Amino acid sequence: MPTHLISSAVFVATISVMSLTSVHAEFKLSTFETDVTIPIGHRCMGVLPTKSKSIADPLEARGFVLLGSGKPIVVIAVDWCEIRNGAYDQWREAIAAATGTSRERVLVTSLHQHDAPVTDAGAAQLLRDVGLADELYDENFHQQTVATVAHAARESLVRAVPVTHVGTGEARVNMIASNRRVVLEDGRVSFGRGSSSGGDAFHSKAALGEIDPFVKTISFWNEETPIAALSVYATHPMSRYGEGKVSADFVGLARRRRQLDLPNVTQIYASGCSGDITAGKFNDRSDQAREQLITRLYEGMKAAWQNTKKQPIKNIAFRSTPLELEFYQHGDLEPEKLKAALEDANLRTEDRILAAMGLSSHQRVAAGQPIDFPCVDFGDTQLLLFPGEAFVGYQLMAQQMNPDRFVVSMGYGECWPGYIPMNSSFGDGFHDKWLWVPVGSENRVQAALQRLLTPQ
Repeated sequence: MPTHLISSAVFVATISVMSLTSVHAEFKLSTFETDVTIPIGHRCMGVLPTKSKSIADPLEARGFVLLGSGKPIVVIAVDWCEIRNGAYDQWREAIAAATGTSRERVLVTSLHQHDAPVTDAGAAQLLRDVGLADELYDENFHQQTVATVAHAARESLVRAVPVTHVGTGEARVNMIASNRRVVLEDGRVSFGRGSSSGGDAFHSKAALGEIDPFVKTISFWNEETPIAALSVYATHPMSRYGEGKVSADFVGLARRRRQLDLPNVTQIYASGCSGDITAGKFNDRSDQAREQLITRLYEGMKAAWQNTKKQPIKNIAFRSTPLELEFYQHGDLEPEKLKAALEDANLRTEDRILAAMGLSSHQRVAAGQPIDFPCVDFGDTQLLLFPGEAFVGYQLMAQQMNPDRFVVSMGYGECWPGYIPMNSSFGDGFHDKWLWVPVGSENRVQAALQRLLTPQ
């Protein structure tokens, strides 16, 4: 394989702030990419009954290390479905050790393709204890992959080059994103417009709903030479899934097409806050629809690059605030019920896996470990990493808080919360098995955002 592929809430008031303000400081950037494709026979999306049968195209981890603003800052986007709880710590700790930084300064985001793995060390341990070792994910493969990515990040440091300017550009993406929320003919609200609902006449004709139509690109330059580009767009990244065909799907394929355009500029893509955003209005699972999605996203990324404006980097500040979200202990998520489900050998393995994931998240919250909610601040440009499947409303909220700045929001950081709906979505009756946080989470996230975006 080619080298470029292989290689009323209670808040914690403390906020850690690290910054460098000297305009004479020399910033540097290194980039890295590695193959993270799962083996044949590996489970996808944590609970899909069909395990991987073939590799349609590889899964990659792509990232950069930013030097010169105190300890290194690492941003890495992974073609996996979710990285949760202890596994999320494992990724960040290994990369932090490899690059000489601290865990909270490593921003790991999953793109959330469904024909890709979910990892959760706590859930894996719980499953191992009931005789279901490696059912959620292959733990040895995971360990090796984390080590490989950390090694790639470390090795990239010797290739670090000066970065003098940051570029920002955005462009409208047409006919991809649509909100899952639709109003049925009888007036009831449904969140049933999934990723491939376009074959249904009602869902294809229903209004777009609330979306963020823009792909945003942050680029890094050494004077006039571009080094790397990070593009972010809010949509679930699936054209189709569940057949055992491992793929980075249309977002990964669009990213690779952009890489061919600019071979010397590392292309990184991350999914925005898109828990309630899919391509369902425009996608019917067909090959033609998938190709159209690839092309539309590619054209958006290309246009965002063409619209880029550069500014000298005078200051880079890193901030991280702890975000405490409650565990949603409704009837089905009562710990004792989850434990009983995990231990019930008569249940489907997939149901027992889901119970283990819920228990792992409950243990995480009970232990008092908050979510690290980070921001990399370039002055007029801010890069955020939201946890879980945050709804697009959070991304729009961040932009509204700082309307005069270029605010880029990645989703799918620490993924144990699953969906993070807005309070209004709970009011509309949103509920899902992949939901581990209750109504009121919006209030907690909003307060954390205010601390991140408008520090005192």
